[in-house]
Amino acid sequence: MKNCEALVIGGSAGSLDVLIKVLPSINLDIKFPIIIVLHRKKGTDSLLSDLLSTKTKLKVKEAEEKENILAKTIYIVPSDYHLLFEKDFTFSLDYSEKVNYSRPSIDVTFQSAAEVYKDKLVCLLLSGSNADGVNGLTMVKEFGGEVAVQNPKTAQVDYMPNQAILRVNVDEILDIEQMADYINKLN
Repeated sequence: MKNCEALVIGGSAGSLDVLIKVLPSINLDIKFPIIIVLHRKKGTDSLLSDLLSTKTKLKVKEAEEKENILAKTIYIVPSDYHLLFEKDFTFSLDYSEKVNYSRPSIDVTFQSAAEVYKDKLVCLLLSGSNADGVNGLTMVKEFGGEVAVQNPKTAQVDYMPNQAILRVNVDEILDIEQMADYINKLN
């Protein structure tokens, strides 16, 4: 993809292990932000940011309300909030109802990012046990963005990537070992 302006990674059960393997190999000179939305229990935000920050020299932090979205930064969506993107390239945190039994919802974040970044957006869906994220990927494609999913054969829980492959015209199906190279080539 040319001129990627944002990468959003979504996942659920089994995704943390993937991120721990992939983050150390992501180039430090990437020209876009990475936003990570993972299903998890309320109140575990700082632990996740702390853990992931040990795996990369890129800045890792929790996304905050009205924060400017900066390149070379990995943002973690806080637990118990949906993350939305504003047209001025800031975040908005939303405490509305759960979507797909989840808050944060991957669908909500993917769909909001698609409306703002359009064809400059890349979304990657990882392991998980429900179909959250699949509708979001559909919208990303409608806006001209690029979508990739974890190869279900490499997923700890293959339901989420399998649903994406069945329902969305995905651009890439990636093994874990291929993900860092894919991300590094998005510049």
